[in-house]
Amino acid sequence: MAESMKGLHRSHRCTEVSSSNIGQKVTVMGWVQKRRNLGSLIFIDLRDRSGLLQIVFDEPKVGSQGFAKAEALRSEFVVAVTGTVEKRTAAVNENLKTGDIEVIAEDIRILSESETPPFPIEENSQTKEDMRLRYRFLDLRRPDIQRNLMMKSKVSMLLRNFMEQEGFLEIETPILTKSTPEGARDYLVPSRVHPGSFYALPQSPQLFKQLLMCSGYDRYFQIARCFRDEDLRADRQPEFTQADMELSFVDVDDVIDVNERLLKYVFQEAIGVEVKLPIPRMTWQEAMDRYGSDKPDTRFGMELVNVSDVVKECGFGVFTGALGQGGSVRGINAKGQGTMPRKKIDKFVEFAKGYGAKGLAYLAVNEDGTYKSSFAKFMTEEELKALVERMQGQPGDLLLFAADKDKVVWDVLGALRLELARELGLLDKNQYNFLWVTEFPLLEWSEEENRFMAMHHPFTMPMEEDWDKIDSDPGAVRAKAYDIVLNGTELGGGSVRIHQDDIQEKMLEVLGFTKERAYEQFGFLLNAFKYGVPPHAGLAYGLDRMVMLMMQCDSIRDVIAFPKVKDASCLMTEAPGAVDEKQLEELALLVQQAEEPDMKME
Repeated sequence: MAESMKGLHRSHRCTEVSSSNIGQKVTVMGWVQKRRNLGSLIFIDLRDRSGLLQIVFDEPKVGSQGFAKAEALRSEFVVAVTGTVEKRTAAVNENLKTGDIEVIAEDIRILSESETPPFPIEENSQTKEDMRLRYRFLDLRRPDIQRNLMMKSKVSMLLRNFMEQEGFLEIETPILTKSTPEGARDYLVPSRVHPGSFYALPQSPQLFKQLLMCSGYDRYFQIARCFRDEDLRADRQPEFTQADMELSFVDVDDVIDVNERLLKYVFQEAIGVEVKLPIPRMTWQEAMDRYGSDKPDTRFGMELVNVSDVVKECGFGVFTGALGQGGSVRGINAKGQGTMPRKKIDKFVEFAKGYGAKGLAYLAVNEDGTYKSSFAKFMTEEELKALVERMQGQPGDLLLFAADKDKVVWDVLGALRLELARELGLLDKNQYNFLWVTEFPLLEWSEEENRFMAMHHPFTMPMEEDWDKIDSDPGAVRAKAYDIVLNGTELGGGSVRIHQDDIQEKMLEVLGFTKERAYEQFGFLLNAFKYGVPPHAGLAYGLDRMVMLMMQCDSIRDVIAFPKVKDASCLMTEAPGAVDEKQLEELALLVQQAEEPDMKME
């Protein structure tokens, strides 16, 4: 039966007790991690968010009633113990922060009993994730998950400290706002007092932070909740946290400067990692050509090599056919992998097909200088030699080639080099490689929509020297946009914003908006621009992603207290769920029944 805490006050968390407290009386409270009954002595490991502390129950010290309570303890019972700190006389545990001391109990209260948990509360749990997420309130007790969430709290505080020192104001923006086109799908919220109308949950505070610049707030900052109704993956959730900022009277270099100093401060203070400044920069075009990705992982080489000019007149139709369609032929060199079995190469061919490739050509350079290849018979010895030289191939190397439109080739080889790096153990989680990717295309062509769409958003400033191409060659216009990349993950992104009426209206026109529709969707922003708007720019970090990389986690779910699974559902609360008819009537909604999707984990 649970006992009261009346008259008790916790004096220390478990690992706040140290050898400096030897001889002192302390009161500690927490969960029973483990109990060991040696007959005359009972030992428990007491756990709270700070860690473990050994408690010893000796009947002469704790009394027969207290000893009986200790005998009744089981895993996850919540207890309060008062006792004296003593130095351990034996079995010092160097792996524990409190491994050289123990508390000799003089009093114990059982504050709450526990059923047997469905899985052990332990670090690096091997329990299936769907089970752990159904019992997330138990999973959150695991020390590794608690460290992740404590780190996230620490990072949030560090961000706030830095931003305050730099003159930023923390200002909240609305959660219930207006649905706008472009970008990911909105989560919609029906309005009771405006039947048939809907709010949207914000994908980002973008428009409101621009309005704050129009309102003269100069430097804005917010740790903001954002919502996107899009397919999930390991580093994506339907609701997530952004560290968001906007600055007035700045250009690209000003934003990069403040953010480089921010990253240096946060990573040093949070995890002791020194970020060397300045962080390297690379244009979008260079990143795609060298890595096949606009968020390249630079911890290893295996860069893409364009061999189009070498093979343009060869006899291999796959290569020449792609070039004839305006595409390219590019390759990567998997150093030392020339003896890779054909079965494994075939697995990589199938992997490449998943990214749009029709296939994958390979050439292994044997130790004697001969070749083993899927296409050698279509090329002369001189052509093969020139191809290997361009790829800097050495005996023992495996060369892999993709031939198609540039986008397909980039996607295929960009993903393949990462997959090879994972297989070959080239990704060092203790290495933190930061990179700025700049000069993104302003627009990208959507086959689905049959029109140009904004690569970032419709309020991104074009580079002045490219603006004259906006009608003749829209795809060639570069943007004043920049992403900060860490180890192949986009950590944050931003841009200089359009602040001139004529450029903003032209941008919306290129995206297919009539003037009437533009004002219908964005009138509040366009009207604000008529009353004096400063040049402004901003950036937003994915805070969850940042902490995920800091803590070397494989999934963003490990740094979010109550995450969703791949189908955007919560296994613990069973959200989303049905609502009763009365609520639907009040909202003037009629629900059409649909088949339930299968619940799948990532």
